[in-house]
Amino acid sequence: MATYDSDQQEQLDRIKQFWKQYGNLITWVLVLVLGAYAGWTGYLYWQQQRAGAAGGLYEELDRAASAGQVDQVRQAFADLKDQYGGTTFAEQGALLAARVAADAGKADDTRAALQWLVDHGKNDNLVAIGRLRLAGVLLDAKEHDGALKLLAAKMPAEFEALAADRRGDVLQAQGKTAEAIEAYRAAWQAMDPSVEYRRLIEGKLTALGQAPQPRPDVNS
Repeated sequence: MATYDSDQQEQLDRIKQFWKQYGNLITWVLVLVLGAYAGWTGYLYWQQQRAGAAGGLYEELDRAASAGQVDQVRQAFADLKDQYGGTTFAEQGALLAARVAADAGKADDTRAALQWLVDHGKNDNLVAIGRLRLAGVLLDAKEHDGALKLLAAKMPAEFEALAADRRGDVLQAQGKTAEAIEAYRAAWQAMDPSVEYRRLIEGKLTALGQAPQPRPDVNS
């Protein structure tokens, strides 16, 4: 029994010594871990609240767009990008605001909304759409070099064919027919044959005397 008590006391002494040596360190580690967890939980809550508020503003923008209320669309988008510029709702709002402005013949507003998306967007797909549409706006304004610069940026693979097609439009407008044909051909080859838009690219090539030839069936 005395031996048992002695063993217990020895273990207790070891624990006391260990805690004396490492107790402060363990306490601070726990504080940091718990603090980080609390901070992360708070951040997630803040993000959730922010997304909900941004969604509400986007719905307001969407209603104004459906009603053709150009001024309200402009204001809603301004609030959305100023208050919730880091959200996907703001990026989608830029595309919607640009479309409404374009339908209303407000080229400056169209350009500003798309430029904001290109400059500040984080969603690669939405930014790619913004680049393509802004390049079209610049093409209409005969700002060919600016349009080509936009189209030269790296885009997700699914947008490469559309970028090549738009590049062909710009090059043709510049009178660079040979380069335009090359761009259209690249677009036609890259685009899935099931996509209806491919026929439009084929029409452009045909009009330039370069009707594309179907790729040979590798299984034949």
